[in-house]
Amino acid sequence: MDEGPRYGTVTGTPVLHRWNAVLWVLCGLVPPAIATADDPGATRAGVLMLLGVISLSYALTALFPGQWLLGRRGHLYVLALGLGGVSYLMGGGAALYVFSQPHFWIYATGPSAAIGFSGLAAGLVVAGDLLRAGPDGWAAELTSGNVVAVPLGFAGSVLLGLAFQGLTAQSEARAHRLAAELAGARRSLARIEAKAQREQGATEERERLAREIHDTLAQGFASIVVLAEAARTALESDPGRSAQQLRSIEQTARENFAEARVLVGSAPRGGLTQGPVSLTLRRVLDRFAEDTGITLNTELGEVSCDQPTRIALLRCLQESLANVRKHAGASTVGVVLARRSYGVELEVTDDGSGFVVEESRGFGLDGMRKRLAELGGELTVTSSIGDGTLVLAVIPDHGQV
Repeated sequence: MDEGPRYGTVTGTPVLHRWNAVLWVLCGLVPPAIATADDPGATRAGVLMLLGVISLSYALTALFPGQWLLGRRGHLYVLALGLGGVSYLMGGGAALYVFSQPHFWIYATGPSAAIGFSGLAAGLVVAGDLLRAGPDGWAAELTSGNVVAVPLGFAGSVLLGLAFQGLTAQSEARAHRLAAELAGARRSLARIEAKAQREQGATEERERLAREIHDTLAQGFASIVVLAEAARTALESDPGRSAQQLRSIEQTARENFAEARVLVGSAPRGGLTQGPVSLTLRRVLDRFAEDTGITLNTELGEVSCDQPTRIALLRCLQESLANVRKHAGASTVGVVLARRSYGVELEVTDDGSGFVVEESRGFGLDGMRKRLAELGGELTVTSSIGDGTLVLAVIPDHGQV
């Protein structure tokens, strides 16, 4: 079976393998081919043939890496036998053996196999040299540089191979450890992000509840307080007016109770009636005029819109009227609702005392701005001391209902 792209005892990058191949050809294969140029024809032909077989075997490892005969293991057998044959024909092959050492460590399946193939090749190289010398020349060959260099090369390759294998194992272990640490860091980051999202969601929900309470319950309670004070003042001088104000207090309290049920989730949301939003705004304006006696000039167009836009327009009108009641001291309020080419527009003006917009720190204006921003809309407030106030809410068209 194919052992995958990272085979062998010593792994390396493709660039490292290519440099090894270049070095092997230039320093391992080429010198024997040149050295046999002056040898008899049979010797030269035999050496060149063996070198060609070794080279072909090496080339086939890239085409058939998992095959036993043509792949990596087959190449190691061919290399060992070829080194022995070259040593026999030439009477020496130590240099080729030394420069062939990386093959045993790259293509063997483990340290034992690498040492075994390298030792087999070393034995065949020494045996080939001794066979060529014959019994009479063994003594001289055993002390020659070729026979001595081969065992030294074998020992050196074992030491270097094992050392390199140890470094590779340490690098892989370090890589696995770093990968595990990275995975742990990613999991921690995911938990932190999830916690941050939950906290952000909780913060946004608190802000939403605060805005809803301000726009509904707080305004209702403020209206009840104002109506109660007015009813108490007019109790003796104008009993009829006081009775009407008490009815308004009762109605406002009922509405607050219904809003409170919606906020705590015990009643369904979206209690606004369908159809033109002007009908909803008209009821709010009638209550405002009845409670305050302020003159209203209204132009409410027949505008139909989706529920989020309807709620935003209602809350903006309620907040604007609440500010008029609490702060403006106005005698006349103008309200215009119209559909424009860019969306729905609500304009509320008063002739009250006005204020410096930049110095306003009220929660109501900020709440209106955020509510409109969630729908892609915009709130514009224009006012100055003694010149009244203009509040303009613009919401892009999200589709009619």
